[in-house]
Amino acid sequence: MNEKILKTLEYGRVKGQIKPFLSTVAGEYELAALMPTTDATTMQQWLSETADAAKVLRWQGGISIPKLADVKPHMQRLRINAALSGTELAQVGRILFTTGQIRAFFENLVADRGEELPALARYYNQLVLLPELTRRVNVAIDGDGRLTDEASPELHRVRQAITGTENAIRQKMQDYTRGKSAQYLSEPIVTIRNDRYVVPVKATYRQKFGGVVHDQSQTGQTLYIEPADVVDMNNRLREHYLKERQEEERVLIELSTMLEPEADNIQNNAGILGHLDFVNAKSRYAVEIRAIEPEFSAENHVRLLKARHPLLDAQKVVPNDIVIGEDYSAIIVTGPNTGGKTITLKTLGLLQLMAQSGIFIPVAEYSTVGLFKEIFADIGDEQSIEQSLSTFSSHMVNIIDILSGMDKDSLVLFDELGAGTDPQEGAALAMAILDAVGETGAYSVATTHYPELKVYGYNRADTINASMEFDIDTLRPTYKFMIGVPGQSNALEIAKRLGLPTSIIASATALTSDDSQELNDMIADLVSRRNAVLTQQVELTQKVIENRQLKNEYETKLAVIDDQRAKSIEDAKKEANHIVAVARKKTDKIVADLHKMMRDGATIKENKIMDAKGALNAMHEEPSAANNRILRKAKRAKQEPLSVGDTVLVREYGQQGTIVRVLKDDKFEIQLGILKMILAADEVEKQQSAPVKETKQTRKHSKKSHVNTNKAINRAEASATLDLRGVRYEPAMAEVDRFIDKALLNNLSSVEIIHGKGTGAIRKGVQEYLRSNSQVQSFKYTGPDQGATYVQLK
Repeated sequence: MNEKILKTLEYGRVKGQIKPFLSTVAGEYELAALMPTTDATTMQQWLSETADAAKVLRWQGGISIPKLADVKPHMQRLRINAALSGTELAQVGRILFTTGQIRAFFENLVADRGEELPALARYYNQLVLLPELTRRVNVAIDGDGRLTDEASPELHRVRQAITGTENAIRQKMQDYTRGKSAQYLSEPIVTIRNDRYVVPVKATYRQKFGGVVHDQSQTGQTLYIEPADVVDMNNRLREHYLKERQEEERVLIELSTMLEPEADNIQNNAGILGHLDFVNAKSRYAVEIRAIEPEFSAENHVRLLKARHPLLDAQKVVPNDIVIGEDYSAIIVTGPNTGGKTITLKTLGLLQLMAQSGIFIPVAEYSTVGLFKEIFADIGDEQSIEQSLSTFSSHMVNIIDILSGMDKDSLVLFDELGAGTDPQEGAALAMAILDAVGETGAYSVATTHYPELKVYGYNRADTINASMEFDIDTLRPTYKFMIGVPGQSNALEIAKRLGLPTSIIASATALTSDDSQELNDMIADLVSRRNAVLTQQVELTQKVIENRQLKNEYETKLAVIDDQRAKSIEDAKKEANHIVAVARKKTDKIVADLHKMMRDGATIKENKIMDAKGALNAMHEEPSAANNRILRKAKRAKQEPLSVGDTVLVREYGQQGTIVRVLKDDKFEIQLGILKMILAADEVEKQQSAPVKETKQTRKHSKKSHVNTNKAINRAEASATLDLRGVRYEPAMAEVDRFIDKALLNNLSSVEIIHGKGTGAIRKGVQEYLRSNSQVQSFKYTGPDQGATYVQLK
């Protein structure tokens, strides 16, 4: 990506906003080196890493990484067998300790949440744990780089000796500061000169003290004397200090030697921690600017919904939809100055750069981004006095560079294309430049004031007009970006409202061409129609929200009723089964008695016994395994996959729509007339299209004939016979209900229900149902030989 576009679109300022969220030097290095990628796989990987970091931010408040220094120079010194200082070892110790903490943090988080973080797992799983080395370094070195007493037994012993000697010296010196000798002191204190304990003695009493003079005051009135009876003690203290320094140097060398074999692992761990810090900063920045992860379009369809410029105040900026690549590859933007045209250009370019850097962008859900190998921009007044170039010449030099460097994978942004010269020539030049860009297949967005480009945008293929809305009543821009509507010239209207004499307005109107007036009238009508559609869409959206709320309330109440009904049925079945079980015990006894009678010589037919027992067994009903809602869910799971262009039924409204875009999370954008809705898969049902071949003769039939034909077809398809043999009682009753309804809908006058002989339970149930149905005129049982019931419908 060229450096000029990064500067023009202020890419560096975005990185500057991320920097405060970093806590490691390695993370700062990675941010400084960050550039937009031109590889689709890398871009998606970066976005996935930021998405995983955003999950961690929601779950645990982010990845907690302390301040970490750059240890790369330390590792280079270890490789040449140099010893590290205490401060350097403390910095390495923090890396070692943080490595263990971060590895454990992610492993515990994934285990607790039961959800993987695949994009970040490739990093934290590479962290090399060095527990023994971590313990050794952090026990020996404190956070300030000072060796602790536990660094070695010898160091501990020497420091104890130093403490004991210092205490003895202080106690001896108190004899001078509190005893009779205190009168000879300038101050009753003990101080240090040349690393030895001394007292401040008045110069006139020098002879009262033996010992060694180490210093004097500037006036010479005070001498700093080491008393003779503490000289030996100070000498021993000095020896202890030397031993301490030697032991500290030995420990530092020992620790450095232990670290040297792991220098590569430590440096890699530091780099991974820096990268985790970097993605954590990107996720925190996304929360700061209310940004989300965009979807990647392999077809390079850019669809930025409610896009905001990240460097502007989110409370004040007007969000706009910017779409390019799907239906058109060039946009001509017209409108008044200070209306927001340039900001719209920069928003498009900067958000695309951010996405290609793995940074979330401030847009609405379901926004998509493409991938561009280069983004070029000619924005702003680049007049150069040093090169003796006018504004027009400077723009032309820039445009020439753009034309020579672009290809089909480029996005080109032109601000005030063709400005700075004769309007007629400038407009012609602008159209020629846009044609040249279009021939390469590159995307382009150009702002202009030339009315000729409005006609160009209307007539050229893959090109569309757009504008920034202007409120005539307030004489202020609204900063709303309107795709498909060219900008309207408001100069005369503004001048009139500002008080310019009507005679001048009339003269100017007379001088304006009819074509220009007609174009302005057409644009005004387009704006009016667009606003009316938007108002209607808002109203429809509000109604959709209200209907969904009502639907949710009804579904909740229905679920409660279904649960209560299911429970009542289950309780009734259990009670009935209990009664049947008691009756069965009695029957079994009777049957046993009958068998006994048979054995005793009585004449009893075996089939009579089995028929009686079978009738009793048929009375037992098993509790249902699942309710209707679960069955409905299972049915939806078997539904064919949905794709763009499919016709679906929106269950909530009973209306058919067309899928125009497949979104993530199993959701779809569906066109219902002028209204577009985003619905989940379980809210729609795919409709099977059944094309009907029409002949000329068929098309001449009247509407009535067509309806009658459909009814005839339905009757032909409707079955007049229902076979319930082998079906259990409860499903059989439900099947009878559906069968009779279907027969009535298809105007059948009579039907036949076959239930067989069996125990007679199905036959009785069918006849009870027919007797209670008001649409049944009469029914007749055909007898046990046929095992069917003939039904006459009204």
